[in-house]
Amino acid sequence: MNHPTPANGSPTAVDVVREFWRLMATNDFPAVGAVLADDYELDWPQSKERIRGRDRFVRMNAEYPAHGRWRFTVNRLFGNGAEVVSDVSVTDGVQNGRALSFFTVADGKIVRQVEFWPEPYEAAANRRHLVEIVE
Repeated sequence: MNHPTPANGSPTAVDVVREFWRLMATNDFPAVGAVLADDYELDWPQSKERIRGRDRFVRMNAEYPAHGRWRFTVNRLFGNGAEVVSDVSVTDGVQNGRALSFFTVADGKIVRQVEFWPEPYEAAANRRHLVEIVE
């Protein structure tokens, strides 16, 4: 789905986040810094971690152990105003994850991101007769 650029020519928040994921897919993590504010913050509530600043985000991604190039599949991305949500599948060919990310965009830059990495789990046996398994 295309999201129109406002009449003033500046990108929408959805455009900025779409560009974030495009840049992440290049694996050129310093290039991702182009869409992050200097005082960017990323929170991972599950591990109670916060990354402050564009440079730390870039370094964390560059240093993260990987078995190959990271690939990102945007399953869903939508937003309203300054707030954008994405559901993205991530793999390096060995490690697989899914990130649910909540972005706040201001002045064409991502200023805040809150991200959840849910772990898959086996479906409960007591509802097998009611569900179908999807991949």
